[in-house]
Amino acid sequence: MSVLLEERRGPVAVLTLNRPEVLNALNSELMEELSQTLDRIDQDPVVRVVVLTGNERAFAAGADIQELYHNTPVTMLQSKQINRWESIRKFSKPLIAAVRGWALGGGMELVMACDMVICGDDAHFGQPEIKIGVMPGAGGTQRLTKTIGKVRAMEMVLTGRTIDADEAFRMGLVNRVVPTEQVVDHAVSLAETIAGMPPVAVRLAKESVLTALDTPLEVGLTHERRLFSLLFGTEDQKEGMQAFLEKRKPEFKGR
Repeated sequence: MSVLLEERRGPVAVLTLNRPEVLNALNSELMEELSQTLDRIDQDPVVRVVVLTGNERAFAAGADIQELYHNTPVTMLQSKQINRWESIRKFSKPLIAAVRGWALGGGMELVMACDMVICGDDAHFGQPEIKIGVMPGAGGTQRLTKTIGKVRAMEMVLTGRTIDADEAFRMGLVNRVVPTEQVVDHAVSLAETIAGMPPVAVRLAKESVLTALDTPLEVGLTHERRLFSLLFGTEDQKEGMQAFLEKRKPEFKGR
């Protein structure tokens, strides 16, 4: 049985983490398959947006502790695990997390590595690694702090407490909270809206927003202007503006 399921809904690919017996704990097999699948989809012109989800009980309840327990500092440093997370970070198309149930530890880090998050009203988030003698190691301390600020991130990381969907929304961790049974449909609907936009502009806009997280304002503005100017060399820019002037719906081709 595959640990990652893939479904196509037109220009949207829905990827489902599939280790239900362990609440989708993230082991090396699952992360490797996810990394390889995203690399393949990144080169597929048909797919414009990806939705990543789990099952009704859990998006992912953390790393696979059974697999991690026997590691040493050397084996951790030599592990390919970091490369797998890099594939997610470098994925150029929009990636939307559809979260039901638990998203803990590595599961929460995977959610934060996505570009947008739709969660169910039963969702819970947390970085409980401190309770088992370690700390977040796949971006948790960094992305969480950038998203919710130092004092709230410090409390979550140092106490390991979980937060519910409403608190996650108030903190800015998720885009919206919907009834659990509607999570995937809402995420796909959002994905379809984005898929209807010009693909090159979507890619460059995503790149520009992510650049804002890691650069001073002046550097980010310079990068944004450069990408904005590049889009005037695309067919979609001509089509989009022509359609606006002619008061009709544009037909974007991704060129």
